[in-house]
Amino acid sequence: MSPSHPRTPSQVINFSKQKGKEIIANFDGGLITSDAGIVWIAELDKKLGITEKFGNCFQDHRHQSYVDHSVHELLAQRLYGIILGYEDVNDHDKLRHDPALKIALEKLNELEDKNRFRKA
Repeated sequence: MSPSHPRTPSQVINFSKQKGKEIIANFDGGLITSDAGIVWIAELDKKLGITEKFGNCFQDHRHQSYVDHSVHELLAQRLYGIILGYEDVNDHDKLRHDPALKIALEKLNELEDKNRFRKA
């Protein structure tokens, strides 16, 4: 497509809904990520239960009233980071603000105040 052609509505990508919210990708700016493919990976992971099954291999000895992130969430974040090519845990400091990773990890509540994400 040449730069002189405007983008069309067909260039909107729909993902599965999360918590009753429509998840779409478009190309008109707003929250920008180069890692949107992780949303599809997360959908596949959810269907196959890979990180959930892997997480069940661990016993969580932490006091649950102090736990912010489940073992499953920690494993999924690390695995998704590796899939995206971020080999170091240090990269997750930057990734924790990435809208695609938040969607992949089902952390939509952290994005609710952003106008690019709307209720279905």
